[in-house]
Amino acid sequence: MSQAGPRRRAQRGNELIEFALVASLLLPLLFGTVVVGLNLGRSIQVTQVSRDAGHMYSRDVDFSLAANRNLIVRLAQGLDIRATGGSGVLILSTITFIGQAQCDAAGLSGSDCANRDYPVITNRIVIGNPTARSSAFGTPNPELLSSSGNVANYMTNTSARADGFGAVLALQPGEVAYVSEAFAASSNYNMPGYQTTGVYCRTIF
Repeated sequence: MSQAGPRRRAQRGNELIEFALVASLLLPLLFGTVVVGLNLGRSIQVTQVSRDAGHMYSRDVDFSLAANRNLIVRLAQGLDIRATGGSGVLILSTITFIGQAQCDAAGLSGSDCANRDYPVITNRIVIGNPTARSSAFGTPNPELLSSSGNVANYMTNTSARADGFGAVLALQPGEVAYVSEAFAASSNYNMPGYQTTGVYCRTIF
């Protein structure tokens, strides 16, 4: 009966070291691939929800109504976007550009029309958890919002300005854009060293 000599035992030690070195490189790569793959699937779903919601919103679907909000909840199944709460959010905004003609039509002149030459938010609907992510284009003062999401005094109140929207889409005075922003948290996919906060999509109609 043969026995392994010292040289064979030394080779076994080398194999363990080699395996540990390779594993230390491949395992993080494997975990990262899994995270990216899972988030890619979630990103596709978030994009679809944003597009569908934005399309309906641009066709004057009233998402302040519970029945219509529940439709979004069903579309976003698995993203934890609820009618209220959850870890995700859908933000719908109507944005228009205020020009001199709009100020004149409202009977505002000079400094009274504080938002002249600015894009402003005229309607804002939030479905889900408003603390999950803020809109990329600002948040009107909640005191200005009606139960249907309409923004009061959007020509005179500077909190209604859609900051940064002009860099995304340049509107002419009186033109309107419908913006849908969807965000879903990815905390259930987080792994040490590969933590992701979530996926975000924006569509404009």
